[in-house]
Formats: sequence, structure tokens, C-alpha cells
Amino acid sequence: MILFPAVDIQQGRAVRLKQGRAGEATVFVEDPVQAARMWEERGARWLHVVDLDGAFAGVAQSRNIVQKICRVVGVPVQLGGGIRNEETARAYLDAGVTRLIIGTLALEEPAAFAALCRAFPGRIGVSLDAEAGRLKSRGWVTEVGLTVDEALPRLVGDGAAFVIYTDIERDGMQSGVNISALTHLARISPIPAIAAGGVATLADVQKLYPLTLETSLVGAVSGRALYKGTLDLAEANVWIDVQKTRQSELLEHLLLRTSTGCKPSTCVGRGN
Repeated sequence: MILFPAVDIQQGRAVRLKQGRAGEATVFVEDPVQAARMWEERGARWLHVVDLDGAFAGVAQSRNIVQKICRVVGVPVQLGGGIRNEETARAYLDAGVTRLIIGTLALEEPAAFAALCRAFPGRIGVSLDAEAGRLKSRGWVTEVGLTVDEALPRLVGDGAAFVIYTDIERDGMQSGVNISALTHLARISPIPAIAAGGVATLADVQKLYPLTLETSLVGAVSGRALYKGTLDLAEANVWIDVQKTRQSELLEHLLLRTSTGCKPSTCVGRGN
């Protein structure tokens, strides 16, 4: 499981919105590049960067900042916001972005999205942003008339390499994750899934972790909680690593039992 710190860029600053509303921004760091460095220093394994101005305007607005982030950090960067044509996508990928998150184009222009996936195989994901179960586009302000269940099969067929699901009502509210919606998405998705919206404490990470063992869920995005300190990145990463180690040890133990043919009561001294 990967925890993705969010660096959301609005008017040149690192901010967090509440439920995606442009007028309800809290500035956490004046310089988004500094924010990216900070999260890398605190142990980030990936960064989740969003050009909020681009998402609302429909055109990339923060290219220079994104390029600087990619130059100064050594961890992979996934980027969303205002990427609505191949030229913009190519420019960002050439600048060092690892992979792109597409929302509006994916939902509103299927042919263009499929072409983008073909042009950059494995590097294009889709953002499914839902409010009351209905998907929204154009910076979360336009309802597209689809549910996750209706949209996902076509997007996977178009070539989406991963999916990020955001519960708009919980985004930026620190109200906890919508575990039922996330569980449903992760069970039906044949591609890696990432949770966003409401990841506010270590307890939320702990609720999501079992899904990474049973479903397509591979990670979660968190923003406001990390900036405010209700979720500590280093602590969360340590907890995740401990779970991975335990899972690996358990698997090794089970494989040993299988290979030796011993029963639990007779495996003493053979690795248990």
C-alpha cells in the first residue's frame, strides 16, 4: 500500500480545498515545490500533484511549477488537472511526470482518451470523482450522468492503467473514508485502484489496508490531514511496512508447510 501526499496547486501555492470548491482553499505552503520537497524528506514514496487552476480552466496552468517539482524530487510523480489533449500530456511526461490522471477527457471524449492511452501505454490513469454516487467532471462541477459501475468498464477497455476514486463529499473534510464505496470499486476494478477523500487518520489507513490484500486497491491519497498533522506520513509508512513484513512472513511460513507437508503442530523447528 502506498500513501500519496497531495500537492494541490492553486494560484502558485500549495492548497487544499473542501469538497473541491475553488473558493474554499486553505493555503498550507506558499511554494508547491517546497511542499513536494517536504513530503519527500518525510518519507513519501510517490507524490500526487494536481493543477487545480488547470482543472477549473480546462487548460494546464502550472506547467513551470510541475517541471520544477519533477527536477527537485527523486520520487515518482502522478499528475492531474487540465490535461485534455495529447500535446499537454506529452509535455508533462517529457518534463518528468511519471504518469497522468485524466478526468474530464476520459468521461466526455472517449475516443480522445483511448488515443491518449495508446500513445502512452501504462502511463495514463483515470480519475473517477463521485458525489452521491454520480460522477462529475470539469473540476467536479459538471455531472456527467454516469455511475462508477457504468463508466469503469469502458475506461478500462480504452486502456486506463489505474483508477483514482474520490468521494467528493469527503474530500478535504477529514471525515473518514467511505469504506463501502471504496470496497465496491476495488472489487469490481480489474486495474489498480487508489482511494481519495476522507483519509484523515492512521485509523483510516488501517481500514483500507485489508483491501490491498483482497482487491485491486494499491494506495490512498491524503492532503489536509497530512498538512494539519492528524495523519503522520512517517508513522503511517512504518505501520504499512510492518504489515507487509508480517504478511511476507506468513506467506513464507505457509509455503514452508506446503513444501514439507507438515501440519501446524509438527512444524516446530521448521520455521514457524
